[in-house]
Amino acid sequence: MDLAFERRGTGAPLILIHGIGHHWQAWLPVLDRLAAERTVFAVDLPGFGDSPGLPEGTPYTPESLADAVESFCALLGIREPAVAGNSLGGYLALELAARGVVSSAVALSPAGFWTRSEFLYARTVLRALRATARALPPEQAARMAEEPASRALSAGVLVAHPTRMEPTALVAATQALAAAPGFDETLASFEGLMPPAPPKSPITIAWGEHDRLLLRRQAVRAGRWSGQRVKLLNGCGHVPMSDDPALVARVILDAIQPVVPG
Repeated sequence: MDLAFERRGTGAPLILIHGIGHHWQAWLPVLDRLAAERTVFAVDLPGFGDSPGLPEGTPYTPESLADAVESFCALLGIREPAVAGNSLGGYLALELAARGVVSSAVALSPAGFWTRSEFLYARTVLRALRATARALPPEQAARMAEEPASRALSAGVLVAHPTRMEPTALVAATQALAAAPGFDETLASFEGLMPPAPPKSPITIAWGEHDRLLLRRQAVRAGRWSGQRVKLLNGCGHVPMSDDPALVARVILDAIQPVVPG
């Protein structure tokens, strides 16, 4: 699958996967920190950002999106990379770990650990964000991104500290959400979504302390599913990369470093 991506750094490969409605630029706050130790590939999923959609007749599901990431790695000759993802991207990271095609996986507030009511809440919020993004004229979106109160209103459900987001980043994210042709079908595929199969590769799950989209109590279920204690990202929301880049980069790099005997 020929996906749009940003490549930086040197070293062993690390694939970064964004959440639904986002684009690879979600990782910009942590990209250079990660690239200091890894060759980082931040990808746009099919139907999001600048990537083309899935082939006609291929449904947008977490499984087909994971297939696309796996095909992308094969196309570039990347074997068993580390992978990190946020939200939908976190679910895909765990799915790739379940397939055993990655060396390790880090999932930040992954989808799929919700109850029925929690899913309906998240779906309602995401639909509202999408509708608002599509209704906003570009010049109004730019004005709102510059005003702290408006920025808090538009981004507060996704990040704990909207003022830490660059206005240009918020505008770009709003445009990506409005334009994503894969959004509606992907969101519809979340209906009845269950956690992936047990992982065959080492995994780490971390959750934003102030996640207002996938509420942090879902981390308890993720911990039971994984048999591990889920790391809590203090002071962070659902998209933690903007809230605390240093913390997120450290969690990812610590999780994917090879264990040295002794």
